[in-house]
Amino acid sequence: MKVFADKLPDALSKSVPPVIIVAGDEPLQHMEACDQVRARARESGVEEREVLHVEANFAWGRLTESAASLSLFASRKLIELRLGSAKPGQEGGKALKEYAEQAQGSDNILLVSCAKLDAREQKSAWFRALDKLGLFVPVWPVDASRLGFWLRDRAQRHGLSMSLDAARLLGERTEGNLLAADQELQKLALMLPAGAQVSPRDVAGGVENSARYDVFTLVDACLKAERERVLRILAGLAAEGTEPPIILWALTREIRTLLSLHQHLDQGQSFEHACKAQKPPIFDRRRPAYQEAIRRLPLKRLHKLLMFAQRLDLSIKGAADLPLEQGIQDLALTLAGGRGLLAEMAWSYRVAQ
Repeated sequence: MKVFADKLPDALSKSVPPVIIVAGDEPLQHMEACDQVRARARESGVEEREVLHVEANFAWGRLTESAASLSLFASRKLIELRLGSAKPGQEGGKALKEYAEQAQGSDNILLVSCAKLDAREQKSAWFRALDKLGLFVPVWPVDASRLGFWLRDRAQRHGLSMSLDAARLLGERTEGNLLAADQELQKLALMLPAGAQVSPRDVAGGVENSARYDVFTLVDACLKAERERVLRILAGLAAEGTEPPIILWALTREIRTLLSLHQHLDQGQSFEHACKAQKPPIFDRRRPAYQEAIRRLPLKRLHKLLMFAQRLDLSIKGAADLPLEQGIQDLALTLAGGRGLLAEMAWSYRVAQ
């Protein structure tokens, strides 16, 4: 059964199921979800804990041995299987499925912690067998539009009251790095009196810029027409040394996806069908952003953007003379719905119309 991280304490309040899978790439929420499982296991009388790290050449028979071995001091055991970014593979999948078949008569608890599981992995036999026995906790990064509210609520854990403006400023400085955000809240709690109201000035004066971005964050901001955030992410990527070809690849891929969506819609297909036809498919949580971008960007403008992206690619290869950094910024801003930028690009760089 799927349970999101914020609802996990409620799901564990009555009893701890025999299997919990915590999957995702957001470190803070992933760590806290696993901590909640450990705490509830202890409260329910589980006194022994064994940790299995899945690395290269991991012997999957160790999982079976751990489940079958008896302790002199405890009748129940918490087995932590830490996959990280590794995949079970054929041997691991078979071992996990066999564990699920034998777990119904056992008092042990299996905590599987791993990176994000895609749709294909969630349809695998081993995942479905484990999921039937317990909880699946997918851990998602906090969306930028919700980050300010999330941080405002989080501040209460540290005995602080935070205005929404202060929370949004903190979010800008720590976006993509919730561990850093929580550490900054802890620092503010030490600096300010208990119950203090945190103002934007407190954040500006005491919080360093710890935001982390990637090209996928940039693409999401473009699709959602968040132009100021687009500029902030581009500056962050440049500061982190992200190469222009990687940024251009991500933007070009999204332009081609939007063109494909337009073509499917022009053929009379539904938006849902058009999303499923993409490779990889566009899943439910990302569809509203694509739908907004489709309304904002007509087919003709997307074709011009693709032509401009091709000119930038030639510039990277030394076959055209374009200001690369400014060109990528204009491409991203126009994709985010900037008005008049495309005409300016066409004039400045003599893009063939």
